[in-house]
Amino acid sequence: MTEEKLKRWRLVLGSETKEELPVSLSQLETGIDKTLEALYNSDNRRGGLGASSPNVARWLGDIREYFPNTVVKVMQQDALKRLNLTSMLLQPEMLEAVVPDVHLVANLMTLSRVIPEKTKDTARQVVRKVVEELMQKLAAPTQQAITGSLNRSTRSRRPRHNEIDWPSTILKNLRHYQPEYKTIIPETRIGFGRKRKALRDIVLCIDQSGSMGSSVVYSGIFGAVMASIPAVQTKMVVFDTAVADLTEDLSDPVELLFGVQLGGGTDIHQALAYCQQIISRPTDTVLVLITDLYEGGNEKEMQKTAAQLINAGVQVVTLLALNDDGAPSYDHRNAEYFASIGIPVFACTPDLFPDLMAHALGKQDIGQWAATQDIKVTAATPTG
Repeated sequence: MTEEKLKRWRLVLGSETKEELPVSLSQLETGIDKTLEALYNSDNRRGGLGASSPNVARWLGDIREYFPNTVVKVMQQDALKRLNLTSMLLQPEMLEAVVPDVHLVANLMTLSRVIPEKTKDTARQVVRKVVEELMQKLAAPTQQAITGSLNRSTRSRRPRHNEIDWPSTILKNLRHYQPEYKTIIPETRIGFGRKRKALRDIVLCIDQSGSMGSSVVYSGIFGAVMASIPAVQTKMVVFDTAVADLTEDLSDPVELLFGVQLGGGTDIHQALAYCQQIISRPTDTVLVLITDLYEGGNEKEMQKTAAQLINAGVQVVTLLALNDDGAPSYDHRNAEYFASIGIPVFACTPDLFPDLMAHALGKQDIGQWAATQDIKVTAATPTG
């Protein structure tokens, strides 16, 4: 085995193998070794990098120096789980050393009620940075997908000036280009349609139990984006054993996320019942229920309310997760029941969510759409 491979195995297996793998580590490699040992050595779980250690902030800085961001985020999550470093989120200097990501925001949301006053401003800055990055990435695709879907079904040939779809109008009138004036005569004007009134209603109903952390973050971002689109009216409801309507906070996603309290039980029935009350145009409403379907309340009433929503004409979509975290754990029996009454049930990644909403708002077959995206959709409970 080459010297380089021996070093790699020595770093992977830790200092306990220094006799079996006698290699000389450089200063950089020694720093990496100590950083890994502080997190993954079983003895150090009981001390060393303990939650009250003043060296935690330094360790957070070290991992950023030695590893790429993708690895840093994994190590941060491992630190929270293995070393019980929840308290590292409660100190401003430690927050400043952390690489912000969706999971960190979820942790801050979990701790939002106990973060000391001196740390709240720093926590908000961390959350705002992640929110701004996600908004920049997700806003344009979401707006384009949703407005494009609705515009195709509401074209107008006699639009008012503020309703003109200029790209489509220019394309339609290219043959009327006037070279001497360097302009196009828009003989045919194409408009977006009824922009003064929302064409569809969207209700995001989000499970805020602890397991749904990253899904809540993405839901808040998408909710804020959709709330800015005039063609749709968006409402956002979060729930555990109680229901909170956060619609008024959609204009400020940072405050919205700090208004969420992750953790606690789950009462899906109560949440669906509340949504049923605030839906005024059932046939023009898309209800996106984001939950793992583990019901802590009345399961039969939950199923009954879901069926009532479908029978009233509401288009209901259940997302078991809205994140990039992989296949979620969920209640298969409830998922199969939902599928049996016509509610598609599956997990969705953030990059596919805009297209999902475009198809839902266009009243297209969501199951067929999911199949084209290679998304596994829960099958209905067999009968007979």
